[in-house]
Amino acid sequence: MLLVFGCGVCANLTLEKSKGQGSGWVNIAIGWGFAVTLGVFTATTLGAPQGDLNPSVTFAKMLVGIYTFPQFIMTSVVQVLGGILGAAIVWLAYLPHWEETKDPAAKLGIFCTAPAIRKMGPAFLCEFIATFFLVFVIWMIFSSKFAYGFPGLNGAADGLGPYIVGVLIWALGLSLGGPTGYAMNPARDLGPRIAHAILPIAGKGGSDWGYAWVPILAPLCGAGFAYVVATALGAFA
Repeated sequence: MLLVFGCGVCANLTLEKSKGQGSGWVNIAIGWGFAVTLGVFTATTLGAPQGDLNPSVTFAKMLVGIYTFPQFIMTSVVQVLGGILGAAIVWLAYLPHWEETKDPAAKLGIFCTAPAIRKMGPAFLCEFIATFFLVFVIWMIFSSKFAYGFPGLNGAADGLGPYIVGVLIWALGLSLGGPTGYAMNPARDLGPRIAHAILPIAGKGGSDWGYAWVPILAPLCGAGFAYVVATALGAFA
């Protein structure tokens, strides 16, 4: 669900002769925010009580004790598989537009991220920072210490959490998305990158595997550091 709406908004804004072509970065950020909200609702309704769509978030929850290590691995594998499927659905939805679009890099950008300035160190740092704030703020949103000033209300109200997280994704895109496209999610990047590699996309180029390690490793490191900082500040006490 995340990647149908996420890769879908990228395709709509990028592909030639799409009615949304050229709509701009603000719409990308909004689309991904909506994609996360809809994905969380769907995952939760279909039996995943944590509503996880992101191995970085799952990894952070493992550190807190919500998941075991095997559960983290299995959940991450399923998240990647979901990313492959979602990207494949977008490819089908925009099937005649791939041949009309001549730029292979533009097509790849619909599926996965790439740095605006190709320097691995700064790209890693940006993804690390963005994912730190993703995970850290999620914990602030759902903290039992946060009650809107109303007695008896602990954390985000029932049903409200996915909307707030969607706003967080929107905000991260607007503020920190420019350097790398703000993957923050190994499954969001790796799953569609695999789909790009295996699908018969008209006129596609390479899948840029030389960069693929950054949106996998940096988000996991950022999530781990968010756990360290949140623990030091007493967020889980």
